Order: sequence, then C-alpha cells, then structure tokens
Amino acid sequence: QVQLVESGGGSVQAGGSLRLSCVVSGYTYSSYNSAWFRHGPGKEREGVASIDRYRITKHADSVKGRVTISKDNAKNIVYLQMNSLKPEDTAMYYCAAGRSVALLVPATYNYWGQGTQVTVSS
Repeated sequence: QVQLVESGGGSVQAGGSLRLSCVVSGYTYSSYNSAWFRHGPGKEREGVASIDRYRITKHADSVKGRVTISKDNAKNIVYLQMNSLKPEDTAMYYCAAGRSVALLVPATYNYWGQGTQVTVSS
C-alpha cells in the first residue's frame, strides 16, 4: 500500500517561512515524479512545484523565487521550502506522486497525501 504523509504546515506571518515534508512509503520513491499542489479557499487546485526522477524541477510562476522543491531519495521524503510567504499562499498543501510526466497537472499523478494546512496572516 502506497502512502504519502505531509507535515510541516502551520500558521505564519507574511514574510515567514515553512518547510513542508512528504514521507512516502510502499514503493521506491526515487523512480517517481513528485509534486506539490495547493487548494485555497475559493480557488481551484493549483500546481506549486514538481520534481521528476531525474531531479528536473518546475515551479509555478506565482511562487518562483520563493519556493523550492527538493527530495531526499534515501529517506523517501519530498520537501517544499517556502520563503517570503504571502497571504495568498494560504491553502491546504498536498503532495502527489506519479509515473507519467512531472507536469503541474493533477491528472498526471496517481497517489496523493491527505494534505497539510498552511495559513499566512497579514
């Protein structure tokens, strides 16, 4: 059984930082593409960043320069380092994994975590 468990969310002031973690079990994570998505109140689900099995990354324009995705294959953990957070970053953040393409498109991922809440106050 494949499981993805997010952690690291919380409440921060605008301009603050958080590092989200996604621990994966049940398969060899290094062979998968991984991504972070978010779903804020009144907004559609949005891709934040992705990293493929070759460590090529993509970041949404809205977070470029502030957010970095990375992974530790030995620990089966995908990270999302978030700096200079803004109120509009407030959302439930989900990690995902798949084997097709590392696009910021939800349909390209097969496995999803339960999410971790990020709240950024003004």
